[in-house]
Amino acid sequence: MPLTIQEMARRSGFSEPTLRYYEKIGLLGVVERDASSGHRRYDETVVARVEALACLRSSGVTVDGMRRYVELVDKGDGAAGELRELFDEHAAHLAAEIERLRVRQEYLVLKARMWDARDQGDRRAEAETVKRVEEILRRF
Repeated sequence: MPLTIQEMARRSGFSEPTLRYYEKIGLLGVVERDASSGHRRYDETVVARVEALACLRSSGVTVDGMRRYVELVDKGDGAAGELRELFDEHAAHLAAEIERLRVRQEYLVLKARMWDARDQGDRRAEAETVKRVEEILRRF
């Protein structure tokens, strides 16, 4: 049974305006309308596409990346290599972002230790921690 826009929004995590926008820019393909009310009805094919887009979006893929994904999926199996490249590129981008987040986390942990050492009056521990913080800052 086709889903309403409200049901699709709840299921996907996208807002209703986002679903309308994605439809407008061609990411969803054809979204059928109820004959009597004109309201959107998301069939299994569109639901599957929205769910795929939700996964892509949650992993940080941009709208342009989603457009490229849709273009390639619509080409069929002949685009498998290009799809692999698309996912490999995004996985590498995500790995780099994770590393940046790890560095930021390490920075915050060290800053907390630095302030703890200062609070405890431990100048040696504070100086060592400051040195490590400076090393982290060079990695930014």
